[in-house]
Amino acid sequence: MVFEKAKVLKAAEKFLSQGKINAAIKEYRQIVENDEEDLTSLNMLGDLCVREGKNDEAISCFYRIAEHYSEQEFNLKAIAMYKKIDRLKPRDPAIASKLASLYATQGLTADARAQYLIVADAFTRAGKTKQTFEILHKVADLDPHNTEIRLKLAENYLKENLGSEATKAFLEAATRLFDTGQFEKALKTYARALEIRPNEDAALKGVVSAHVALGSADEAAELLERMLGERPDDLELLSLLARTYIDAENAAGAERVIASLVTHDASKYSRFIEVARLYLNLDEVNHATRVLSGITEQLLAGREENDLHEIVQEVLARNPEHLEALRLLVRIHWWQRDMENLRLALERLAEAAEAAGFVQDERYALTQLVRLAPEEHRYGERLAALGGAAQEADEEVAFALEPSVSDVPSFEDFNGGVYDQAPTAGTDETVQADQFEWNSVSEVITPDARSSFAELNDETPVSYGIEFSMEGFESGSVALNETLRGHAEPAPPVSDNRGSEALLRQELESVDFYITQGYADIAADTLDLVERQFGSHPDIDARRAQLGREQPVEGSVAPHDLPEMFEFGGIEPRAEKATDLDITFGGIRKMEAETAEVLSNPDLASSDGTKGMDAGLAEIFEEFREAAEEEPISSEDHETHYNMGTANNEMGLLDEAIQEFQTAVNLAKPGDGTSRYLQCCNMLGHCFVHKGMPRAAVLWFRKGLEAPG
Repeated sequence: MVFEKAKVLKAAEKFLSQGKINAAIKEYRQIVENDEEDLTSLNMLGDLCVREGKNDEAISCFYRIAEHYSEQEFNLKAIAMYKKIDRLKPRDPAIASKLASLYATQGLTADARAQYLIVADAFTRAGKTKQTFEILHKVADLDPHNTEIRLKLAENYLKENLGSEATKAFLEAATRLFDTGQFEKALKTYARALEIRPNEDAALKGVVSAHVALGSADEAAELLERMLGERPDDLELLSLLARTYIDAENAAGAERVIASLVTHDASKYSRFIEVARLYLNLDEVNHATRVLSGITEQLLAGREENDLHEIVQEVLARNPEHLEALRLLVRIHWWQRDMENLRLALERLAEAAEAAGFVQDERYALTQLVRLAPEEHRYGERLAALGGAAQEADEEVAFALEPSVSDVPSFEDFNGGVYDQAPTAGTDETVQADQFEWNSVSEVITPDARSSFAELNDETPVSYGIEFSMEGFESGSVALNETLRGHAEPAPPVSDNRGSEALLRQELESVDFYITQGYADIAADTLDLVERQFGSHPDIDARRAQLGREQPVEGSVAPHDLPEMFEFGGIEPRAEKATDLDITFGGIRKMEAETAEVLSNPDLASSDGTKGMDAGLAEIFEEFREAAEEEPISSEDHETHYNMGTANNEMGLLDEAIQEFQTAVNLAKPGDGTSRYLQCCNMLGHCFVHKGMPRAAVLWFRKGLEAPG
């Protein structure tokens, strides 16, 4: 038999209008069984089940919707649905874990912490200490600046013989301490991690970095030397020790360790450049040039002549007649085939060698100059006085003057290197980025928070009409101009007493709402309007008395008798992932099966989770609870609450939307130079219009209009 959805939906709406809830539930069940994608009908089925006390079925409906939005990463809508489940099944650990992850993703730290603590309490009562610590670690991740909490977590991990987790916690705390300049504390914390895991590279590097920051790099070098005795072939350890000696300005130690490193891995020859620079900084230019001479050919073959040339020039700036530096300069220009600079370098070498009495160097330089500049007779005369040209210099000049050369020319006289030439072949890896194709989604138009105020700009009674529809047991319309006319004069007696009482109750509901939310001024204004329209009434007097004798307290909004039908087509921007936190839906889902099994006992949701637990763990729980209670409301949360309100409004969750918009409006200030306050007032007005509460809507519209700016 063909399923006729339109016919079944029409029957369901008919049953609703007649007040036959169970009959309507049966029709909606048919719809969701035959059309699993109809989230609107699924949500309506859940709401009707709530009215009839069928909470398990309602939770199943809401859970399907929430999971759909979680998978699509429409986090605000998912939060709204999970909160509906939370009201039916308070403090359920499985739902709390999902809410915690979503809140953390949205940057709502206080809300995420509160939900994680529910899960941690449940694991503690179930005796699952390891899982409790995992959740508390997530709570600590929400506040990476709180190193004390992380240190306490680490100590408790140790008590439970969870060495790996303790090491990780110590490392995270130490890294934070180091980043904030608390180097002594960081050193102690890194050392604790190293005690637990002696081969932990991150801890070892942290200890070295902390020592260097404190100016005690030599102590770090001693530690590494001891460890190197146990691990002589550990290249990472050798490299770290070399860096430590350089930081400690121990050039001889660095040279020794790098020489050992190069024997294991010849490609590390360039590390000698660091040693040469260190010698130069220590004003030991002879050692600097000696080290460079040992790797000259490798540097030239590796096209690293710029580093070599830079250090040579620094040496010559300090001593223009330094023979070894001049030899290196000549070698560089030979390699570069820079004949002009080569001639200048050879002239400098000849002059310096003559002054120092180094005949061989002078003959070498003059022989090359005679070939490069035969018109300069003075070179030949001086060379003749020295006994003639050097044979190796002749060969080298002839080689350099050839038009094309494929091999590196030799420099036998000055190649005093002690290190073998490193292989220069290498392969370049090309990393290809993953390709993503994003499907385009058409957006559903939502009310513009910057509109709808022009009509209220007049002081005269508003003359437009708005239909307020309540889909459920009854539907009707109220003309807003009829309502507002009562602002100027008392309304005429209403002939239909039943209709009048219904309207009065509806307006008084809005007053109760504002009293519970702490908006005493709006509640008082609404009572004045209601009295003008309906006349004196004991219920009005009772609420006035309540306003006079009680301080308003925060409370949850009572759900409307029957929620409006709504469409789930609204598009919510995909949430940005939090960079520094490891909170994912996959991680939560991995935990769901165990959570459901361990926490299925309903008694776990009500007992005190801190009784009987370890004192250190109880202290951590208490600190987290205190942090949750003291969490200040930040103006940075305005956008999140506003977006939450928008998501709830799109799904027809008007009471939840009003709560979020009121939180957002409290975080904004009139005349703060932004349109935030105006937008919140406008959206609150829209919500009350859709709830059929015109007086509350008008009050919010007017608050927006009267705001400065």
